[in-house]
Amino acid sequence: MNNLSQLGLRLPAAPRPAGRYQPWVLANGLLFISGQIPLVDGALAYKGRVGAELTEDQGREATRIATLNVLAQIDAALGGFDRLITLTRVEGTVSSAPGWYQQPRVLDAASELFYEVLGHRGDHARAAFGAASLPLDAPVELVVTAAVRP
Repeated sequence: MNNLSQLGLRLPAAPRPAGRYQPWVLANGLLFISGQIPLVDGALAYKGRVGAELTEDQGREATRIATLNVLAQIDAALGGFDRLITLTRVEGTVSSAPGWYQQPRVLDAASELFYEVLGHRGDHARAAFGAASLPLDAPVELVVTAAVRP
């Protein structure tokens, strides 16, 4: 995508699942992307809880990496972005220290990057959750649903 290169970013290879599930499922015009975490070359780029082991800025950077992985899964599922109509929903969970409540600010990094890369096709509804921990000690996990053309 031109927007990625203009932003100085590259689309990574789509990460492999961490367990026995599909990285994405396409059904009835909807694309469901399984939870994406900040993996780079198969390893977590960040570990821990935001507000404890990680700062908010580190949480935002981890979220940007997870967002690139979502985009890589969309590319793998659709063979590019031409069939993508729009993102419909982004669910983000942030591994958070007790008493830390700024999950929406961390997840704004995903919403901003989706818009920067996809334009209005990156607009979406969103839910933000906090959790005591996430799989593999990831600081953030994104689950995305998109509408696609047949």
